[in-house]
Amino acid sequence: MNDRQDGGSAATGNRTSIKRTSDCEITVTRTFDAPARIVFEAWTRPELFAQWWVPKSLGVPLRSCQLDVRTGGSYRLEFGKDGETTWAFFGTYTDVVPPTRIVWTNDEGDSSAISTVTLVEKDGRTLLTFSELHPNKEALEASLGGMEGTPEQFDQLDAVLASLSAGGA
Repeated sequence: MNDRQDGGSAATGNRTSIKRTSDCEITVTRTFDAPARIVFEAWTRPELFAQWWVPKSLGVPLRSCQLDVRTGGSYRLEFGKDGETTWAFFGTYTDVVPPTRIVWTNDEGDSSAISTVTLVEKDGRTLLTFSELHPNKEALEASLGGMEGTPEQFDQLDAVLASLSAGGA
């Protein structure tokens, strides 16, 4: 995957930047027009997370969203069009510092990544940095297809944040 910028709210000009930062790591950045506490809520409240996490263009619903976002807590996300054809992502939160940092494991296989989200607020806007650190180059290569939907996900997150900000969250 080449470094690139995609997506972004037409109203704000925010862009999603995806960069391979090493043989084992990929980093995504985007600035959102919302305070860090509201962005953090969208990552930690299941009813909000479920609204934006899955790119709508995939056509595969998020059937279950269980988040216990605290250091030592766990998560499980189950996807599928019906109850017989599903798959899950799950892991443990290893470091949670509201409203600036969330680190979690992805425990679906032996070569799973460690994911980190950091939130830095300035003047009511939040720079979000999302990174995935894989155990080796091959694991990163195998996961790159999953990054294709990230700009759409972050556009969806932008919409959720706008509704929260408008509601005075």
